[in-house]
Amino acid sequence: MGFLGLRRPGQKDSVNDYQGVLVPLAQASRHPTVAAEYARRRSAEGRSSTTDTSTFGANNKIEADGTLVKEEGRGSQDGLSPYTLEGLRAEVHEDVAASGHDSAYDLKSKVINKAIQDIGMGRYNWELFILCGFGWFADNLWLQGVALTLPSLSTEFGVSETQVRYTTCSLFIGLCIGASFWGIGSDIMGRRLAFNMTLLIAGVFGIAAGAAPTWIGACGLYASLGVGVGGNLPVDGALFLEFLPNASGGLLTLLSVWWPVGQLVASLIGWAFLGSHYAPDKGWRYFVYTMGTLTFVMFLARFLFFHLYESPKFLLSRGRQSEAVAVVHGMAYKNKTTTWLTEEILNEIGGDPSAKDVHKLSTSEIIRRKLSSFSTERIGPLFHTRQLGMTTVLLWFCWLTIGMGYPLFNAFLPQYLSNGKGSNGESVSNYITYRNYAITSVVGVPGSILACWTVDIKYVGRKGTMAIATMLSGIFLFLFTLSANSNYQVAFSSVETFFQNIMYGVLYAYTPEVFPAPNRGTGTGISSFLNRIAGLCAPIIAANIPDANPNAPVFVSGGLILAAFVAMVFLPIETRGKQML
Repeated sequence: MGFLGLRRPGQKDSVNDYQGVLVPLAQASRHPTVAAEYARRRSAEGRSSTTDTSTFGANNKIEADGTLVKEEGRGSQDGLSPYTLEGLRAEVHEDVAASGHDSAYDLKSKVINKAIQDIGMGRYNWELFILCGFGWFADNLWLQGVALTLPSLSTEFGVSETQVRYTTCSLFIGLCIGASFWGIGSDIMGRRLAFNMTLLIAGVFGIAAGAAPTWIGACGLYASLGVGVGGNLPVDGALFLEFLPNASGGLLTLLSVWWPVGQLVASLIGWAFLGSHYAPDKGWRYFVYTMGTLTFVMFLARFLFFHLYESPKFLLSRGRQSEAVAVVHGMAYKNKTTTWLTEEILNEIGGDPSAKDVHKLSTSEIIRRKLSSFSTERIGPLFHTRQLGMTTVLLWFCWLTIGMGYPLFNAFLPQYLSNGKGSNGESVSNYITYRNYAITSVVGVPGSILACWTVDIKYVGRKGTMAIATMLSGIFLFLFTLSANSNYQVAFSSVETFFQNIMYGVLYAYTPEVFPAPNRGTGTGISSFLNRIAGLCAPIIAANIPDANPNAPVFVSGGLILAAFVAMVFLPIETRGKQML
């Protein structure tokens, strides 16, 4: 494996590196969720509750609710029938028929998906969960970190309180560029390169931002680090999903817990440097140096202490089939289990690459596939039925309004808190401002954790949890403006942040669940795009609102959040307890 998980430059994964993990297809055990998935699909289509014996074996029966019933004394030791090549081929062709892509690449990708699902969760997946969590962590770490520096930048460089808000705009420009570039670039250059480069760029430019000589220079460096940070969510999310068994799909939602943790760490570091005895022109620089160093350390943890396997789908798309199989073997080896996947099985189902060039995708084809997600062909099915079309419109509206409303409050919260008054009516000190911000961040963390539980409560579900949290978020935004007392402000900002974390956590979970599988990428991609564009507009609006009422941006934020709540009330689809196909 090499020192500290590193390999020699150019060294490729090989099945010979992972002895003892391969078992014959006839002896392989199926994961229970594979059987349940196809039983539910057939039940939904009105087909027989007992599945095809070539797919699930002659001795086992799958009821309509997905329960697998084993005939005593038959089948494998865990009660699941083994695969047959004919059954595997039938399943794969059924999958690609639903997706609309039936090339050899798509056929082989489906086979690899099944192999990964049968391996199940293990050490490799949990390590990847932590390291991909760094991406979510870094995203909010810097979003809140830049917000924390606004009062200091305004003081040191003589920029007005409203004009300095364009600093956040520069970060969002970088985030938008990064999300677009790395989202497509990871399909061309590979997930592994993008996975490491995003945090490297953010760390290097983050450290450099601490030495910015002017306000314009600070904005430019924030935009540059944003190009790195912006790639984290699309790259890390896609990478984690490609190695994630369907049975553990909830872990993709749980990644959102890293988001409030990023805010918490930023607030604690800010309290240490910005709310202490450091001079105004030194404190914010030490703060940014520390944030940049922390980001760089996360890059080192990814690069030095963890051997990341390249995405099997990327390897397939570049004609490197043997490496794709080796990656699955490596995952099984790391998880201390077995796999049935071989090149021969891939060739039987998707065709032999030595006989004809059937599965290598060129760079232009990869880009076309990526861009096709936003074509009318891909968007049209999202409006196929009245119910689905209504859901699509309302959900995109929620992403747009929340994308603008959230940063209108949170990106400038340190400024709002710095305008608070103590019990004697005097302005609060920097220490109190950043202490209150830290308290707000601490209270907000349990929100994401609570959301993972409430979404599965009967009669509440995703819609109920999301709508209630959004409504309360909007209400507490308006209540925040009723008093300038610092104790009052910290109480209401804390409760508001708690419910906002629930709102965002459930929204991230509900969005991919509600869209049909063949068009899920299009639906979620447009949602993310609208969210980022709205976030880019937020600081422009905040900077151009008249100074007569300093609470005006908060009023706008509250109105947008409540508008999202109204849209959520009318969402016609509840996804609690449903299998995501």
